Formats: sequence, C-alpha cells, structure tokens
Amino acid sequence: MEDRNQRHVARMQRKKTVVDAGIAAAQEARGLLLVHTGNGKGKSSAAFGLVARALGHGMRVAVIQFVKSRTDTGEEGFFRRIPEVEWHVMGEGFTWETQDRERDAAAAQAAWAKACEYLADPAYGLVVLDEMTYAFSYGWLQLDEVLATLRARPAMQHVVITGRAAPPGLIEAADTVTDMTLLKHAYKAGVQAMPGIEF
Repeated sequence: MEDRNQRHVARMQRKKTVVDAGIAAAQEARGLLLVHTGNGKGKSSAAFGLVARALGHGMRVAVIQFVKSRTDTGEEGFFRRIPEVEWHVMGEGFTWETQDRERDAAAAQAAWAKACEYLADPAYGLVVLDEMTYAFSYGWLQLDEVLATLRARPAMQHVVITGRAAPPGLIEAADTVTDMTLLKHAYKAGVQAMPGIEF
C-alpha cells in the first residue's frame, strides 16, 4: 500500500508540473468566442450555465434566441428576474412549423440586428447567441459578415453561439468548440419533455 501511495504522489507531482506550466504559459486576457454544436442535447443549457457564471462575476449578460419562439421556458423565467440579464426571444419557432422561409429569414435578421447592439456595447461581458447556427445553415445570415462583427466586438466581451451543424468557418474562428454527442435521448423512448429538465 505504501508503494502504491508513493507512486500516486510521484504521478501527481508530474501532473502538477505539466498543469502549472500550462497555466504559466496562458497569459493573454481577452474575450472568447465559444461554440456549442453537435446533435446532442445540452448546447443551450451549457450556455445558460455560463450566464450564471458570468453573473457570479458581476457581468451584464445579453441572450438573443434565434429560432426559439417560446417565452415560457424555465431558464427564461429564472433569468428574466435578474436585472443584469437582457433576454430576447426573437425566433418564429421551428422551421417545420412555420414553413415560411422569408418570415424565418426576417426573424433571424432582426435577431442579428439586436445582437449587434450588444456586440458593440462593452458594458456586456457575455452575449449568448442561442440557436444561431441555423441562420447559417438556411442562408438567413452571411457568415463573413457575422465573423467581422464578432472580431470587432469589445476586447473583453465573451460570446457563446449554440446550435447544430456549426459551419467550418465559425469553428475555425472560435476559441473553444464543444461538440455535444447524442448517445441516448428519452424522447426516442416516448417520454415527453418534462419541466425542469427540458420544456
């Protein structure tokens, strides 16, 4: 047992050396662009977790939802109570429900115009562009224009973009990209969306 403990100590010392060197090398402080993509659940939920984290650090936050049209979600109900959060539900709903490309495109362009207001305002430390990737998939927004605006945002402002099928150019521009992988989903077993988990 003592030999095993000594090996553990030696392994953790080596690991600490590597971790400390990585921390020492990461000296640049600037706003980050994060992308949550993939077919799995949790992309928006992870972004809203970052909203809570930003608020804990005293930041102001803006959330712009591009496709979602519901205003009765638990996350919105919670964050709307907090004065440091601006929350905008600007979608028309799922495209298979609206079946109106022009209407969906107009909604996405209006959401982007609202997002641009916050992306130009250094008072906001975090901007969440929820379900924005669909605006690229359907051709409602031009990626080059969006990336130019993102590059010009205030230096310390963080941005999170969520949605499936993030385009390669967005992935390349991002600082951190997480691909949510679907392994299993209750919906496939016939379970309905449940308040508090997914509504």
